[in-house]
Amino acid sequence: MYKLLRWLPLGFLTIHLASKSLIHSQSFALDLILYNAIWIISIVSITQSPLSNDPIAVAAISLAISFWGIGSTLNSYGDFYSIPTSAQLLAQLSYMLFYPLALIAIPRLLNRGRKLNPIELLDSAIFGLGISSIVTALFLSRVFPENLSNLQDQFFSLLFPICDLLLLVIASIALITHRLHARAISLFLGVALFSTSDLLYLWLAVNGSYRFGQLTDDGWLIGIVLIAHSLWLGQSPTERTVVIHPVFIALSIFMSPTLLALISLRPGIFPVYIIVPTIATLFLAFIRMSIVIRQARNLGEEKVLARTDELTGLPNRRRLIAELAAFSKTEGALLLLDLNEFKPVNDKYGHEMGNEVLQHVASRFSRSLPTGAVLARLGGDEFGVLINGSYERTLEAAYALQATLSYPIHIRGTSISIGVSIGHVHNDGEGNLLERADAAMYEAKKSGVGVVQASRP
Repeated sequence: MYKLLRWLPLGFLTIHLASKSLIHSQSFALDLILYNAIWIISIVSITQSPLSNDPIAVAAISLAISFWGIGSTLNSYGDFYSIPTSAQLLAQLSYMLFYPLALIAIPRLLNRGRKLNPIELLDSAIFGLGISSIVTALFLSRVFPENLSNLQDQFFSLLFPICDLLLLVIASIALITHRLHARAISLFLGVALFSTSDLLYLWLAVNGSYRFGQLTDDGWLIGIVLIAHSLWLGQSPTERTVVIHPVFIALSIFMSPTLLALISLRPGIFPVYIIVPTIATLFLAFIRMSIVIRQARNLGEEKVLARTDELTGLPNRRRLIAELAAFSKTEGALLLLDLNEFKPVNDKYGHEMGNEVLQHVASRFSRSLPTGAVLARLGGDEFGVLINGSYERTLEAAYALQATLSYPIHIRGTSISIGVSIGHVHNDGEGNLLERADAAMYEAKKSGVGVVQASRP
C-alpha cells in the first residue's frame, strides 16, 4: 500500500488524460470529480512520502496544493452551476496563496532544511506579493489594452503567470545548484509545466479561445503530480540551500513606495486595489526589519554574555584569551592574580558572602587600573589583567593591585581581610605568556612575596 501511494497520482492522471482524449465535451465526472480527485490524491502521496523529507517542506507544499485545489474546485463547480461573485473571488485568493507556500517549499524539497526562520516566511511573502503585484500593475494595461471592464479577473489572470515565473526562477536555481539531481529535475519539470499551463491559459483567455475542460487544463495536474513524485526520489547529496536573493527582496521594497507615489501623483493610472498589496509589502518589510534588528541585538547580547563573567560583570577567560592573541604584538604585560585566604571566607561565611567579596575585589581592581587595561575574572578567585606600557609601568600596576587589598573589606558589619598573589610577565617576544604568568603566580603564592616577575623561558 505504501509503494502504491507513490504511483497512485500518476495512475489517476493517466486515466484522466486517456479519457479526455476520447471525450472532448465537458463532463461532470471527468472535469469536476476526477480532475479534482487527482490533486487530493497527490497531497495524500506527499504526506506519506519518506520520513527523510523535510517536514516543513511537506507541510508547505501540501498546503500550497490544497489552496490551489480549493480554487480549482470552486472554478470547476462554477462552470457547471452558478456560484456567487464572492466564491469567484475566494477561488482567486486561494490560487494566490499557492505561491508564497511554494516559495517556502521548493528550496527545502531538495534536502532536509534548517529550522524555519520567520525571516524566510517574510521573504517569501515579500518576494511573491511585492514583485508579482507590482509587475502585474505595471503591465496590466499592456497585456489587456482593450475592455478593462473586469479588472479583477484580468489582474489575477496576469498575476498568476508572473508568480509562476518567480517560482520558475527559484526552481531553475535549485536545479543548477543541485547539479541536475533526479529530484531537482522532477521538481523543475513540475514547476515548469505548471507555469506553462498558466501562460497558456493567459494566452487563450486574451485571445478569447479558452474553453473549460480542454486537454490543456491537465498541464496544472501534470505539474502537481511531478512535484509530488519528486518527494519519493532520493535527496540531493549536496548540503547547499537555495534562498531568495536579497536583491529581489530589496527590489520589492523599493518599488512599493515608488508605485504609491505614482498612484498619488496620477490617480487612476493603476487599479485602486493595487494599493492593498503594495501597502502590505511595505508592512511586511517593516516587520522583517524589526525582526532583523531584534535578532542582531540579541546576537550582540549573546556575544557579550558569552565573554562576560556573570557575577562581576568583568570579561571572562574566553575574552582574555581572545585579547591575548592580539596583545602578543603590543608592548605590555600579562598579570595573573589569585586571592589568598579566600577559601576560609567561603567556608566560614558561605558562598553568598564569598560572591560579595569577589564583587568588591573586582571593583577595587578596576579602580586601580589605568584606562585601556583589560581586567577579567578567569574563574573562582582568579583574575587576569592585560595592560599596555613599559616593564616599569606594568610592574607598578601589579603592586598597585596588591595594595588595593592591603586594607579589609567591610560587608554587613563584617571585616574580611584577604590578599593577592600576582604573576607578572612582560611581553618580551618570547611567547607562552599565559604559562609563564601562571608559573610566576604560583611562585608568588608559594613564597608569599605578593608579586613575582616571570623568568625568561
